[in-house]
Amino acid sequence: MGAVDTPQTRSSGRKKSGFRRPRRRVGVRIDMTPMVDVAFLLLIFFMVTTVFRTPQALEINLPPKEDIKVDVAKSKVLEVRVLPDDRAYWRNADDPWARTDVKMLTTVFQPYKGNKEKIVIVRIDRDAKFANMVNIIDELDLVSLTRFSLQTLTPEEKKEVEPL
Repeated sequence: MGAVDTPQTRSSGRKKSGFRRPRRRVGVRIDMTPMVDVAFLLLIFFMVTTVFRTPQALEINLPPKEDIKVDVAKSKVLEVRVLPDDRAYWRNADDPWARTDVKMLTTVFQPYKGNKEKIVIVRIDRDAKFANMVNIIDELDLVSLTRFSLQTLTPEEKKEVEPL
């Protein structure tokens, strides 16, 4: 606990006259141990009760290492090609290519919401922004299109859609 020293009073019974010396200032000594204990207890309390942010990660199931080919009907495939300047081209089955912006792919995926049979093939150019790929995966997750494939865009595939 804190301690305070107080001066002793003199009681002589008579009043002194003449020059009076001012009283000496009393030194105060405060014990800091309890305050340090409280500070450490608060520090430990906040360290234990703080909820740390969980890392955000994408869970992707990779295919097996064997090259097993599975035949898929073309009507079940939605193909998306992403170029470096945020341009995206898409087509469903044998439809012609349609051009859109990467941000507008949400409207492309919306009609297929929750379709368990639809397979989305996303081909991205190596020079495209990584954020575009992450945004596309997020959009696919929002519309519950869980069957998708990520591939790199070959120069031949890029030439096919660039003039459009």
